[in-house]
Amino acid sequence: MSDVLGLRERKKLRTRRALIEAALRLFQEKGYEESTIAEIAAAADVSTRTFFSYFAGKEDVVFFDGQARVDAALKMIAERRAGESVVDLLLRVTSHSLDTVSDADLTVELTPARRHLMMTVPALRARGLHLLYETQRRLAEALHLAYADELDPIEAAAAIGSVMGAAHLATMICTDRGETPEQVWAAGRRAMEIAIRGLGSIG
Repeated sequence: MSDVLGLRERKKLRTRRALIEAALRLFQEKGYEESTIAEIAAAADVSTRTFFSYFAGKEDVVFFDGQARVDAALKMIAERRAGESVVDLLLRVTSHSLDTVSDADLTVELTPARRHLMMTVPALRARGLHLLYETQRRLAEALHLAYADELDPIEAAAAIGSVMGAAHLATMICTDRGETPEQVWAAGRRAMEIAIRGLGSIG
C-alpha cells in the first residue's frame, strides 16, 4: 500500500509541476490576461477540472510556493528550541525555507519569469504586495509570541521586516541585472543572512 501511495504522490507532484511550467510558459508567450485556464490545462495534458484540484485560479499558479514556505516557518517559530536565540532561530528558519521546501528547485528556476510577471501585471503586483504584507505580519506575530519575554511587537516586526525586505530587494536587483536563477537565489540568501547578523541588538 505504501508503494502505491508513493506512486500516487509522485504523480500528483508531476502534474502540479506540469501545470506550473505550462502556465508560466503561456504567460510569457501569450500574456497573463490572454492565457486561459483551459489552455493551461491542455498544455499540461490534463482537464480543467484537474487544474482546479491543484489551484484556485491563475494567480495561485504564480505564487505556487508561498503557503508551504509560510506554514513551515510559522511551525518552526512556534516550536523554537529551548534556549535558542532570535538570531539563531531566524537563521535556521531561513535555511530551512531555502533548502527543504519541496518546490525549491522549481522556485529557483522560475524566479526570473515570476518576478517579471509580478512587476508587469497589475493584478499580480497587487497580489504579491498583499501576500508580502500578510506574510510579514503573521511571522512577526509568531516571533513575538515565541519570545514574549524578550521581544515586543515592534522589535519582532523590525526583525521580520529586515530579513524579508533584504531578500526581496536583493533578488529584485539581481533579476534586473540579468543574473542566473542560481545567482538570484544565492543573493537572496546572502541578503537575509546579512540582515539576520545585524539583529544582534534585539532580544
